[in-house]
Amino acid sequence: MIWLGLDTANTPISVAIVKDGELLVEETSAMPINHSLRAMPAIEELLTKAGLTPSNLDAIAVSEGPGSYTGARIGVTIAKTLAWTLGKPLVGVSTLKALAANALFFNGLICPIVDARRGNVYAGVYRQEDGQPIGVIEDGHYSLEELVVLLEQQSGPILFVGKDTAMHEQKIVEQLGERAVLAPLQLNLPRASSLIYVAAQSEPETDLHAFVPEYRRIAEAEANWLKEQGKENDRG
Repeated sequence: MIWLGLDTANTPISVAIVKDGELLVEETSAMPINHSLRAMPAIEELLTKAGLTPSNLDAIAVSEGPGSYTGARIGVTIAKTLAWTLGKPLVGVSTLKALAANALFFNGLICPIVDARRGNVYAGVYRQEDGQPIGVIEDGHYSLEELVVLLEQQSGPILFVGKDTAMHEQKIVEQLGERAVLAPLQLNLPRASSLIYVAAQSEPETDLHAFVPEYRRIAEAEANWLKEQGKENDRG
């Protein structure tokens, strides 16, 4: 079975092709580039390197977020278009779950982090079970303080994974001390191969048209609009 994996949900972009459980080719970059311009050429380049055409693909895995609104939309739109055009199954995978899959060797809890600005993070907590990341604390949009409180209620060491961990390292270590373990740099980027690894054990989307990114919070514009509506209601 030949899988195409695509992750554009944040600044890094990762594309991979896996055949029958073997990684054929993968490209991962943390450079700040325009995903709308780079994603499709990257897919085409990897297919060429692997000696494949789109029709050879059997399934597609895509990061569904949380993360960048624009990045997640780009990846999901490309994946849906390919799946629909080729008539192939599509599996959406949490950005955070895919990051956690980078560190399934760890004997403890795994906390993937993506910065959400203003002292907030997208995060979840996972543990390894039968070679798969299993959720312990649900993926969500948390203040860093809120996340640390939740983690303090857990026991054992916690591995923090994701390149944005560095932005919050000081506060994490101050609060959790030796329980906080920081992943090495090679595990901190999203890997499309990890995405495929999780997707291969998951059910495909049943309705392509209804499949949308999982933002885990409303957009800032929507939040501002709701806030303004609240003010108007107060006046009325």
